[in-house]
Amino acid sequence: KLCGYLQKLSGKGPLRGFRSRWFVFDPRRCYLYYFKGPQEALPLGHLDIASACFSYHQPEAAAAAGDEAAAFEVHGPGGAVAVLKAATRQDMTYWLQELQQKRWEYCNNLDAAKRDSRTSPTPSDFSKGLVAKDSPGSILSQNASAERARNILAVETSPTDLVGEQAASQPAPVQPSAINFSLKQWSTEIKNSMSSLRKGNNENRKSIFYTTEEWEMLDPTPKDLEDSMALEEKRKHFAEGSKGRRLTSSAFPFDFGRIPHKTRRPLKDMIGSSKNRNSSDSSPTEWCSGNGNKLVSELQLKYQSQQEELEKLKKDLLSQKELVRLLQQTVRSSQYDKYFASRLCEGVPKDKLELLHQKDDQILGLNNQLEKLNLEKDSLQQEVKNLKCKVGELNEQLGMLMETIQAKDEVIMKLSRQLSECEDNTSSQSGAVNSPVATCTNKELQELDRLKDNLQGYKTQNKFLNKEILELSALRRNAEAREREWQAKYTSLEAKLCQIESKYLILLQEMKTPVCSEEQSPAREVITQLLEDALKAETSEQPEQAFFKPHLVSEYDIYGFQTVPEDDDEEKLVAKSRALDLRSLSLSENREISTGVKWENYLASTMNREMMRCVELKNLIRSGIPHEHRSKMWKWCVNLHVKKFKDSTVPGYFQTLLQNALEKQNPASKQIELDLLRTLPNNKHYSSPTSEGIQKLRNVLLAFSWRNPDIGYCQGLNRLVAIALLYLEQEDAFWCLVTIVEVFMPRDYYTKTLLGSQVDQRVFKDLMSEKLPRLHAHFEQYKVDYTLITFNWFLVVFVDSVVSDILFKIWDSFLYEGPKVIFRFALALFKYKEEEILKLQDSMSIFKYLRYFTRTILDARKLTAIAFGDLNPFPLRQIRNRRTYHLEKVRLELTELEAIREDFLRERETCVEKRDLISDDEEDS
Repeated sequence: KLCGYLQKLSGKGPLRGFRSRWFVFDPRRCYLYYFKGPQEALPLGHLDIASACFSYHQPEAAAAAGDEAAAFEVHGPGGAVAVLKAATRQDMTYWLQELQQKRWEYCNNLDAAKRDSRTSPTPSDFSKGLVAKDSPGSILSQNASAERARNILAVETSPTDLVGEQAASQPAPVQPSAINFSLKQWSTEIKNSMSSLRKGNNENRKSIFYTTEEWEMLDPTPKDLEDSMALEEKRKHFAEGSKGRRLTSSAFPFDFGRIPHKTRRPLKDMIGSSKNRNSSDSSPTEWCSGNGNKLVSELQLKYQSQQEELEKLKKDLLSQKELVRLLQQTVRSSQYDKYFASRLCEGVPKDKLELLHQKDDQILGLNNQLEKLNLEKDSLQQEVKNLKCKVGELNEQLGMLMETIQAKDEVIMKLSRQLSECEDNTSSQSGAVNSPVATCTNKELQELDRLKDNLQGYKTQNKFLNKEILELSALRRNAEAREREWQAKYTSLEAKLCQIESKYLILLQEMKTPVCSEEQSPAREVITQLLEDALKAETSEQPEQAFFKPHLVSEYDIYGFQTVPEDDDEEKLVAKSRALDLRSLSLSENREISTGVKWENYLASTMNREMMRCVELKNLIRSGIPHEHRSKMWKWCVNLHVKKFKDSTVPGYFQTLLQNALEKQNPASKQIELDLLRTLPNNKHYSSPTSEGIQKLRNVLLAFSWRNPDIGYCQGLNRLVAIALLYLEQEDAFWCLVTIVEVFMPRDYYTKTLLGSQVDQRVFKDLMSEKLPRLHAHFEQYKVDYTLITFNWFLVVFVDSVVSDILFKIWDSFLYEGPKVIFRFALALFKYKEEEILKLQDSMSIFKYLRYFTRTILDARKLTAIAFGDLNPFPLRQIRNRRTYHLEKVRLELTELEAIREDFLRERETCVEKRDLISDDEEDS
């Protein structure tokens, strides 16, 4: 399977970047689906590989263009471009090579009849069952010269651990985005700066303002309050301004949001220091690397700037301390107000007291604004000083640059003079330039190695692009040829349609004219001709038109069942119509997202872990197991249910049972031989005595009869085994039969009395009256015993009762969930056709309709939705309770019948007239 991790470029604006996705290739539609992870069932989207082309850049060219080294582009139809990135260039080369190969195989196999999943399934790794023998590989009509050229231009590469099904167990490669990293860094620094302001959760609760020093709020003494009363009285006379905000809990009239204390400084200081560091780090120190005086002057400049920063920090510290002092004064004044208000609240009117508080708030608000403006003035003055310092630094750098240019001019002049002297004196030249020549030689060798690496990379890229051009040209020619063939096919079909319309017009015209004579009218001839055309077998009399004729219905389906019977013409018409409807449904389902991709994605996620029961797996099985995974899943389901039986047996248990059944006398072997060819005569695997399935069927039934001598063999077991053998080997099919008979079904289900089967029919009647009351009342009204039809459904799990597609979907859920599925689908079949049955108004027509109506149900998806959706709730406990109740009733009835039988036998022995009466069992024996 082509699957693995790739990073896809997605998003818009500043959020655009590479995101890790799990990619799975679907060979049925040539789509590359991508999921959030290996455990996801629904894809985020897909890329159409069949109509795409690929490209990538060399590492140097990619770096110059701003692309990643291991990124490649998938150019889809309509100009859409998807940028994908692998973990390494080796993975990128492997993905490109595999996608090219998949596109080549798919586009060279576009014949609908060959790709039809109903006539020849997708080539896959079948390992079990009879169906595996009927899975031919796809036949590609390739151009030999083009194939040789592709092989020459192919690039050999192997994948890493991030490609393939084993990659599902690996963690997704994560590449942090630059934007996210920077945002995270800023948020971390802000959090650190805030935490430096608040040094604890509990120990600093006694302090309201958190600074670098521990400041405590002290409770003022009554003397301090009395001393400050006079000062507050003087301040209230000239206080004017806007009303300040009032703190309800402590009457502290101060706005924390307007104070530029230290909680707002760390981010500003951090940004400013970052800018200073960047500017200092990016200073052109390389220009003065050879001049010691310039280096010293630069260090002095850095030292001066650090001194200025130190002075700035000291001033900030003083301002913060002054601020804390003012705040403490404000706190004391507020507490004084509280004390003053408590002393004078009895003698002063309430409105005047409120006015005093308002005045106090206005005074403090104006003082806060004044302090804020003073701080802003100080900060602006400091910024002016910093700007002046920067201007001085820039002037010094300009002078340094001018000196550097002058020094370089002098060096150039000196080198020019040396060059002229070297030209005059060749002997001294050879000795003087030995070391520079050696240095130049090393540089040239390094440059040569780099150019060789680039040359090899460009050769690889050139081979890939040449192969891409070759494939695209060949695919374009094939597409043009297919278009011409489809045009001819369309013309042929249009002509045939015109002929059919002409015949129908003649038929309608003849039917419109009344015919009184008994002679055969032309209408009967036309009807006969139309029937012959509909039933005419497909022959190769006109090989030139073999391609143009639509191949809609094959002789056998993928399970080996015959699609159109050979005996009755009327049944042929019905069967062919049904096969065409099934073909139409399958074509419409293929246009939707393939369930096979969901299955491959799920199975890839279980590569390195044991498969377990879960809701996701149950939903996948209910939607149907794909043809290529059914062998594996059926075997897993069977082992899940019979693990306790298999663990208690010795190795070779099945072969031992079979050997004993063949060598010793087995009472069931005669009946088994009689039923072998009657098991599934419409399936090619069991149609003749020499068929491979017949011998396997015989072995499994004999081994089971030897394991269960009480049951031996019962008609119905042969059909269960035959269906299991289509996807399982002999031993697995044997354990599948053990699962059904000994685990799923109650005891005495397949014994001579069929006691469990009779009980289930009564349970089903109860469920019909509960889930489908109208239909049950309809059957009761016309006295129709529908259990005569449903009895066989339960006994052989719908074999030969529904079309093959629905049958195997029922078996998928049955082997996973158990016998409750039979009740669900039996009710769903009746609900599917409820309205049609209610229209029938006599018992004969109802019973006749019930005999064949299940073969007319073709939409498996709708039937599954009814079974697992419309019929809920469906508790298994209810079925068990009703089985117990009806089991007692049936046992009492059988006891009464046995008593009647014994009375009859005694009476026959005593009465001479009844001695000639014998039962059916006695007659058979």
